[in-house]
Amino acid sequence: MSGGDMAKPLLGHRSMEGDPSITPAAGRTIGVLGSGDFARSLAIRLVCSGFKVVVGSRNPKRKAGLFPSAAEVTFQADAVKKTDVIFVAVFREHYSTLCDLADVLVGKILVDVSNNTEINHHKESNAEYLASLFPACTVVKGFNVISAWTLQSGARDGNKQVLICSNNQEAKRTVGEIAQVMGFTPVDMGCMSSASEIENIPLRLLPAWKIPIFLALGLFLCFFTYNLIRQVIHPYIREQKNKLYKIPIEVVNTTLPCVAYVMLSLVYLPGVLAACSQLYYGTKYRRFPDWLDQWLQHRKQIGLLSFFCAALHAVYSLCLPMRRSHRYQLIEMAVKQAVEKKMNIWVEEEVWRMEIYISVGIIALGLLSLLAITSLPSIANSLNWREFSFIQSTLGFIALVISTLHTLTYGWSRAFDENQYKFYLPPTYTLTLLVPCTVILAKVIFSLPCIQQRLLRIRRGWEKGRYVKFVLPSATGEYSSGETSSNV
Repeated sequence: MSGGDMAKPLLGHRSMEGDPSITPAAGRTIGVLGSGDFARSLAIRLVCSGFKVVVGSRNPKRKAGLFPSAAEVTFQADAVKKTDVIFVAVFREHYSTLCDLADVLVGKILVDVSNNTEINHHKESNAEYLASLFPACTVVKGFNVISAWTLQSGARDGNKQVLICSNNQEAKRTVGEIAQVMGFTPVDMGCMSSASEIENIPLRLLPAWKIPIFLALGLFLCFFTYNLIRQVIHPYIREQKNKLYKIPIEVVNTTLPCVAYVMLSLVYLPGVLAACSQLYYGTKYRRFPDWLDQWLQHRKQIGLLSFFCAALHAVYSLCLPMRRSHRYQLIEMAVKQAVEKKMNIWVEEEVWRMEIYISVGIIALGLLSLLAITSLPSIANSLNWREFSFIQSTLGFIALVISTLHTLTYGWSRAFDENQYKFYLPPTYTLTLLVPCTVILAKVIFSLPCIQQRLLRIRRGWEKGRYVKFVLPSATGEYSSGETSSNV
């Protein structure tokens, strides 16, 4: 499997992939204790990877038909005697049932693949508990972040990283070797104290998505309430017209592009703030505030939610002519035109506005689709840094500009029409322009040569106020040294 096809290792931890000390392991015998879904999937993957597999079960005759024919299914004591590396695929509460095997497990490597049902459910991790029950064994935590589906389908159809930790370096190297032969990327997470962190990973529900989701929901509720006041409550109070039918489709469809547009601008706003901070302090080594640092780390999720809202907006827009209310309005307009004997209601300006508005919107959605696709790990890993940066930064900014044109053509001259101000509230699209236009203006300013060069120097390590040595020739032709400030 090529290196480009493998997932990137976790930041801050060493990947074992490509380690020259790791030698091929295919052909060795691997033991599996357990007969559940994960044990079966693990056995299948090991057999497909060229290992000899012996499965230990309390009822081998009953469970033999669940495993591949190439795997030997026998009693637990017999399975343990045939291998030095054993995957313990049983729940924590059943660890005590293995105590009868303590004598034959001496000196073996036990790979704990278990997970808890709750985060930090126990004071000590499952792996540490297993090590306390079998002190004569070497326990390695690993494979718990890999699903049974991934094991059966191969590393191409799921998470490719296997997080490994143990107090024994040689045991970690052995398990990492096995993981690599199976097609996964072993990642060394350190000593056994990291086991609790590894066991908590599968239990966290979208940890990186909580803030972006709450942000999107907050924006949606704000814009939805604002549009509800303008499109439903205002006609009811001023004209006694019941417009409640607009809530499911029309009000929602007016809200979704607002959320998508603002969320897209929020992807690039933290970069602008970071650049302002670097220019103000004259260094790249000053730590950003925690809120800005968190914001920068959530840009991918914010961008994907922006694309999600934009896609929903496109679907809702296509459904607008399908509504019964829309058909009634068309009939009413046709009857009104016949009564007034109007033969031509063609408005050239409105025709061009809608043509441009729809065309620009399609282009913006296409660019957002490209940004979303390239953010997927499988696609991002096939791009070099320059290609990825061009798509996410340059094309992303172009998408923001085109989205701004889409919004402006939607509003056209209605911002200057006093009838559009319901309860003295401006049209919704005028509010959405504030943040995106700020980002675009800042980007234009940063593109000026004088500011762009200074920002580039800072990002290459230049610091304001730092003193550097220089050498000048004297009148006698000799050279003398001195110091000067780097911001001169």
